[in-house]
Amino acid sequence: MTRALALVCTLSPSSDRSSSHLLAGQVMTELAALGVQGETVRVADHDIRPGIARDLGEGDDWPALWEKVMAADILLLATPIWLGHPSSVCQRVLERLNADISETDDQGRQLFTGKVGAVAVVGNEDGAHKVSADLFQGLNDLGFSLAPGAVTYWVGEAQQGTDYQDLDKTPEAVAGTTRTLAANAAHLAGLLRHTPYPPA
Repeated sequence: MTRALALVCTLSPSSDRSSSHLLAGQVMTELAALGVQGETVRVADHDIRPGIARDLGEGDDWPALWEKVMAADILLLATPIWLGHPSSVCQRVLERLNADISETDDQGRQLFTGKVGAVAVVGNEDGAHKVSADLFQGLNDLGFSLAPGAVTYWVGEAQQGTDYQDLDKTPEAVAGTTRTLAANAAHLAGLLRHTPYPPA
């Protein structure tokens, strides 16, 4: 069975509502409809230490999340936009993943080769393309593959305060983009599972 992991990189813990979590959940719902088994993790609920190492010692929660990443075929990074950039939590996730950028499997391929990366972005100003581009580059550097339409996003009008979670209903443009992301990511993950990349 294809498995997906959503790492929600809002700055808020699970006790708080989150637009990033809402959009990630919608992606996971679409993936589930395609037979993909999923898990969603709010990263802010965990002690993810700063640094570029797989394990930073006692109290570091990253090793457990790393195991979840390794068990997944699809990794979704969901982030808000802050000052035109992904959240600091999302950046920290990429930094911790970077510990394995030079690690290879027994075929000489990067450790994350064969896994599919995807992105969900929310914000109240434009910038979703810039944020997704930043994350795409990081995921690609790490060995993740990107399907066509590997991002879904919502951004509100400039200089206003509406959050995605406060909309009366999901805009059809967002819903359609989310369906496309899920369908293409699941398709690519299935292809890679049955036809892996060649040895390095």
